[in-house]
Amino acid sequence: MKLKALIQKEFRRFFGDPKLIITLILPGVLIYLIYSLMGGLIWDRPQTHDYNVLVLGESAAVEALFETTFGEELTLTHTDDKDAALEEVKQGNVTALISFSEDFDNAVASYDPSSGLPAPQVEIFYRSADDTSSAFYTAATSLLSAYEGSISNAFDVNLGDAQYDFSSTSEVIMSVLGGLLPFLVVTLIFSSCMSITLESVAGEKERGTLATILVTSVRRSDIALGKVIPLSCIAAIGALSSFLGIALSMPQLMGMELGGVFVEYAFGDYLLLLGLIVSIVPLIVSAMTVISTYAKSVKEASSYSGVIMIVVMVLSLVSTFVSGIGDWVCCIPVLGTVVAIQRILEDGAALVMGLISIAVNLAFTALFIFLTAKMLSSERIMFGK
Repeated sequence: MKLKALIQKEFRRFFGDPKLIITLILPGVLIYLIYSLMGGLIWDRPQTHDYNVLVLGESAAVEALFETTFGEELTLTHTDDKDAALEEVKQGNVTALISFSEDFDNAVASYDPSSGLPAPQVEIFYRSADDTSSAFYTAATSLLSAYEGSISNAFDVNLGDAQYDFSSTSEVIMSVLGGLLPFLVVTLIFSSCMSITLESVAGEKERGTLATILVTSVRRSDIALGKVIPLSCIAAIGALSSFLGIALSMPQLMGMELGGVFVEYAFGDYLLLLGLIVSIVPLIVSAMTVISTYAKSVKEASSYSGVIMIVVMVLSLVSTFVSGIGDWVCCIPVLGTVVAIQRILEDGAALVMGLISIAVNLAFTALFIFLTAKMLSSERIMFGK
């Protein structure tokens, strides 16, 4: 009954303040709105441009290539005044200036790369800060590179009608999700846990309310559980809110329909993901409770948590930048969870690894609860004696 009273006390402290509830759920809502808005701006934006390009010199072959490719979007205007044309580009009055070296087409036809002489030149003057000018430059340089290769090309690459890329769009998106989501999820979980946990013990130390509880007959393990259980439940709400915000908005951010991604995963994958997220929350909460119990004040606890956050972020990034990590990492807290989440998102096959990671998270949670109970029994830590 004493444990139940301690749990109820923590729940009342949190849910009695509407502002705390809002700050816990709001990040997930904001993430969804911002990422969805960004995706809409990126993918719904019209991709057509009107290119007004000045041409200095002449190349019938290149100009015909450009006109065929760009169609009505491109207007080519010849000029003989380079300085005036450059000024027009600088002022943004035209999209770009293409300058061909003298007698360009004949020079290209007769050029011998082994001669050591300078090759005929094409210069494109543009403004990278202008979307239209930058888009033309990118497209024009690609066309010129292709044209250059076609002049002395001895073979073709992927010019047939066969399918060369066997990765579907959903597989590409799943790979991106596997690289991004684990890091984002773990970071957001840690932030949610830190925001509500540090004050739980260190704050009560400062206010003197913890000393009142310690002089009673309540068991120290009950006090530790009375902190970790309700705080884990509360932090899980914030973690799930942030996770849903990311998961629901990420497909839109990458220009794909929501169902097009999530239909690739089985119901068991979602259950395993949920289990991994739920299991890592009490792990981080219990670790932060140890820090909060050891610290003399909330400020001191915050300084300690900064170091822990760096460690957690490094572990959550390892799987993204280090390839070929074995299944043995499932025995390492945080890292095993991150790798398991990544495996699920990329290929949906990580059942054994995920279950082991969940068991490891719960085992370390129990260890941290035990350490918290021992620290609560120490007068030196609790009262500085």
